[in-house]
Amino acid sequence: MKRLSSYIIILFAATTIWSCKTKTENQTKISKANTMKKVQFTSEGVQLIGNIYYPKNYEEGKQYPAIVVSGSWTTVKEQMAGLYAKKLAENGFITLAFDFRNFGESEGEPRFYESPSLKKVDIENAVTFLGNLADVDAKKIGTFGVCAGAMYTLMAASEDDRIKSVVTTASWLHDAEAVKLFYGGEEGVQTKIKAAQDAKKKYAETGAVAYIPSISTEDATAAMYGPYDYYLNPERGAVKEWSADKFAVMSWEDWLTTDPMPTAQNLHQPTLMIHSDGAVLPNYTKKYFEQIATSDKKLHWMETELESPFHQFSYYDQEAEVNEAVTEAVQWFKTKL
Repeated sequence: MKRLSSYIIILFAATTIWSCKTKTENQTKISKANTMKKVQFTSEGVQLIGNIYYPKNYEEGKQYPAIVVSGSWTTVKEQMAGLYAKKLAENGFITLAFDFRNFGESEGEPRFYESPSLKKVDIENAVTFLGNLADVDAKKIGTFGVCAGAMYTLMAASEDDRIKSVVTTASWLHDAEAVKLFYGGEEGVQTKIKAAQDAKKKYAETGAVAYIPSISTEDATAAMYGPYDYYLNPERGAVKEWSADKFAVMSWEDWLTTDPMPTAQNLHQPTLMIHSDGAVLPNYTKKYFEQIATSDKKLHWMETELESPFHQFSYYDQEAEVNEAVTEAVQWFKTKL
């Protein structure tokens, strides 16, 4: 009888252990499914903070295609980059939205210093970070850029063949002539460049950073001057993580002298560009598209009644534009990655 009782106890214990082990394994297997995790990585010695989004049916031990998602200038990961990263992840990708150096939770000085060349490097180092993750297929990493993030993304992809496919939405692409249209002609551009050079000199000598507002409807010196609701509305892009009152004046030189247009000739990856006549500088997106080196490219042009550049902001968070862009991007990445 004792022997039978001992056998029953041992059998019960073994069953319990197996059951707990199986339950734990199952929990681990789905623990990341449809979730977001904060991560950190370095870019030229600077610590960057990002959010990784996982697919709905994430399985431990499986490798997934991955996408680095970048938002517009001055923005943080909680704005359009995070929105697109979440939606793309829902369609089977591991995605990363992160704060570029000098912005948000990431390190970097001076704060709120917008440098296209540095942001290009940050994207390349984000690709390195994703490629080293066990659950990412390093041979299937793409990039997705919104507005100025499209410019930084295209610049990075044109020199980094680890990026296997590119999608842009409402791309901001300019050259020396285009910036005159937005920043007061030749005189206005040169005035801003001179102010930036003076601000850089002051920073080098004293460590003090000159700032102007990022957005304003009253201060004409603001980086963005006008009734741009996305950045003014707390229900849209005016989130607490973003700074509406700080744009480093020294940024003007970097921003106004960057010309991404020649990079199209070095872009050999499959590329999808999504735009409209109501978004910013539509002819520049068309011109860039025509010059892309590969024939494996597509221009998806959306209809709108909004005049340029006001449709631009709809791509940041409005359901119709975002969903159409995501649908096109998902189909593209699933085919090209």
